Amino acid sequence: MMPVVRLLVILLCLTGRGWAADGPVRLGVPEVLVASGLMAHLLPRFALKTQLRVEVVPEGAPADLILGAEGVAVFADQVRMWHLSEPGDHDGAARFAQWLTSDVGRNTVTSYAPGGAALFTLPVAGAAPVADIAHDGDAALGLIVSRTHCGRCHAVEPGGQIKSIGSSPSFAVLKSLDDWAARFEAFYALNPHPSFTQIPDVTPPFPEDRPPPIAPMALTLEELEAIVAYVAALDAADLGSPLRHQ
Repeated sequence: MMPVVRLLVILLCLTGRGWAADGPVRLGVPEVLVASGLMAHLLPRFALKTQLRVEVVPEGAPADLILGAEGVAVFADQVRMWHLSEPGDHDGAARFAQWLTSDVGRNTVTSYAPGGAALFTLPVAGAAPVADIAHDGDAALGLIVSRTHCGRCHAVEPGGQIKSIGSSPSFAVLKSLDDWAARFEAFYALNPHPSFTQIPDVTPPFPEDRPPPIAPMALTLEELEAIVAYVAALDAADLGSPLRHQ
């Protein structure tokens, strides 16, 4: 084979491999698992650490990975054991599979506890206990970003309540919730934020027929991680004792 032709073949092979790894990881997830909120808890944490986006697709749609009844057991709920399929030759899918089965990924699953009760357990007996997940972003940057963007609606620091919208809870109040970390890490996917918030390589573009109702907010993953780190260091609001019914 002539050197030039051989070089072209090599370049085509390398390019084809690159194309296979491009784009978000398509993760097939049944609706019942999406409705649990676990994906909104897991996927932002994975994106923050790897800069890789995982896109949830409906059960039965073309997917690079599938959470279902076959594959490697990864976690269980009260009804069934959930398994992750083989990632194939998609580099991003392989990285997600490796992360989900690592100690960090497993702890992220078991730390999902809306209302204070963990919904998922690990598939093996004697599994490691839930570990606190470090929020190692730049907290100082997080305060600046929060003032600039979040301060339009929320009181982001003590003494800032006057500038906030009355119906929007302050950061201190949100910090008092058991699932505060999940809320902040996935806030861009929780209404009303998707209509005006963009994070490159994570959120889809705004629909052309539905422009943002207010000035759009653009954040990087680094800035999102910084906001979470700032809130992690913030004192939670004292809301008093829970109400007791006679």
